[in-house]
Amino acid sequence: MKKILAMIISFFKKVWSFIDKKVIIPITKIIHFVSSAFDDQGKQIETFLSKKNTILYVSLIVAVISFIAVDRRVIVFSQNTAEILRSQPVSVIYNEEAYVIEGMPSTVDITLIGSRADLYFAKQSPSNEVTIDVSDLSPGTHEVGIEYQQVLPSIDYKVNPSIVTINIYPKVSETRTISIDILNQDSLSEELIIKNVDIDEDKVVIKGAEHTLARVANVKALVDINNLTSQEVGKTTMRDIQLRAYDSNGDIVDVEIVPERMTAEIEIASPSRELPIRIIPVGEPSFGKAISSISSNVSNVVAYGDDEVLQRLRNIPIEIDVEGLSSNREYRVEIPKPVGVRTLSVNNITINVTLEDSVDRDVEGINIEYRNLKDGLIAQGLSREDIEIDVTLKGVESVVSEITASDITAYLDLEGFEEGDHEIDVEVEGSDLRVEYIPKTTRVRIRIVKR
Repeated sequence: MKKILAMIISFFKKVWSFIDKKVIIPITKIIHFVSSAFDDQGKQIETFLSKKNTILYVSLIVAVISFIAVDRRVIVFSQNTAEILRSQPVSVIYNEEAYVIEGMPSTVDITLIGSRADLYFAKQSPSNEVTIDVSDLSPGTHEVGIEYQQVLPSIDYKVNPSIVTINIYPKVSETRTISIDILNQDSLSEELIIKNVDIDEDKVVIKGAEHTLARVANVKALVDINNLTSQEVGKTTMRDIQLRAYDSNGDIVDVEIVPERMTAEIEIASPSRELPIRIIPVGEPSFGKAISSISSNVSNVVAYGDDEVLQRLRNIPIEIDVEGLSSNREYRVEIPKPVGVRTLSVNNITINVTLEDSVDRDVEGINIEYRNLKDGLIAQGLSREDIEIDVTLKGVESVVSEITASDITAYLDLEGFEEGDHEIDVEVEGSDLRVEYIPKTTRVRIRIVKR
């Protein structure tokens, strides 16, 4: 009651302050201006205003104006209206250790109905939260009414929703193994990788309704790289790692997880390997021309990425288009990153290709190899011509003259072939990419049999 009385007094003080500033002070200024405007009559006006009757008349006028203003304000405040309090939190009282409740809304909307004055006071005063006590209900399905207690009994209210259907289940628990999910890895420096994450516990307890726990496919510790205090090579500790339960579709399952958060030791590494650049010309220069030399301003680069990926790499291949090339040319190329490589020490390369007149040279007696043959099978050529072939080399004389039979490989790709006789295309490759290798025999016959 004291709070309400204080609010009423405060309201009328504000009204009088408004009248003083907006009515009395302006009238006084006008009177002072009129008084000073008339030199000869100033004293007469001053004498007139100093009379008691004049002051009474002015006070009466001010009082009437004040009464009308206040009366209109009271009329406005006395009219009924409504205010909506949206998303008011709902607090449920029950045994959280023994039961799980489903169907209870987390928030409700409350419509307050009353006079403007009451609504004004209601909004200034602290309101009671929406609290529902279902501690006396047993497991099962129940209809529960939602009520709201306001400090002013003169205000009516409506809660939306006012009645809800809830399900109460016994709370059960299970032990689950944790997996690790690393978030925001792209925010890590490209030269660094997360080598290992060691969490302080590998199992947690999940609690909830039995049918809810049955949906949990895995529980993950979400290691967010953005929360790292240091991005340097070595070990660092991350605390308060969030845990989440997911179903088989990757959607979050709302269950209680004990413990709620974990601590992990994170090892940051920077695996790298220096790899040579391998330039691969694609296509054939114009007729009568061949590549005499290929040079570049970069011969080796340092690759950063997963250590297993780096160990499998032998070089960084770069293809350049020489189809129809008739004169020397300079290429400026962006170095492609192999899959699994995060970054390279050099991103661009300049390649110079020099051409000279082409010559032909034959190399005889190149044995045919067999690749990708299924286990348990062997391949045999049906004649001497199906076992070895001759190869024509096209290139600059100074280059092709140095190539021997050991520098050339002829092979058959037998992937997918089964037992029987087959006629297959011959593939040829050589160690020097400046030279074109052309098999004189393009197809051979073989027989595939079991071992």
